[in-house]
Amino acid sequence: MTNDTPLLQGRDRAMWQSLFLVFGASVLVALSAQVEVPMLPVPMSLQTLAVSVVGLTLGSRLGAAALAAYLAQGAMGLPVFSGGDAGAHHLLGPTGGFLLAYPAMAFLTGWLAEHGMARGLGRTFVAALLPATALFVPGVAWLWAVTPLDLGAAAMAGMVPFVFGDVVKSGLAALVVAGGWSASKR
Repeated sequence: MTNDTPLLQGRDRAMWQSLFLVFGASVLVALSAQVEVPMLPVPMSLQTLAVSVVGLTLGSRLGAAALAAYLAQGAMGLPVFSGGDAGAHHLLGPTGGFLLAYPAMAFLTGWLAEHGMARGLGRTFVAALLPATALFVPGVAWLWAVTPLDLGAAAMAGMVPFVFGDVVKSGLAALVVAGGWSASKR
């Protein structure tokens, strides 16, 4: 395995193995959602860290599938969202823009990894940080659309408090994946 592809991506995998990876990744995201700092209207959790790791390790297609599975699990009533919440109404509430964009974030992260951005710690960090930063666009736009906040206030509530945390989480994702590469080479 070269460092040109996401860590767990492979073309020779059986369908059941892919389904297992998608399900396992959705569980990882669900567990990460439970590690949170309650804030209004958007809580801070470890979800974006998990989404980055999923994209970097599973690649674009399986990563996006895992996040779509996560959203479906929550919409069906499983307590996978932040704070153990569940229900499709979360996809329409203040955090809906972030949640609905998670599959795209995982896809973009995986795509960057598939196209050589997961080579070395620095580039892997960038491959995690760019999609995490892009997540603010739909997240803040949605927050602006569904709350009485103006655009500036929506950015102050849904972006500004999270920027530093996303930099740290992107660094942690890069360390996890780089560690995975080191372990796989041994």
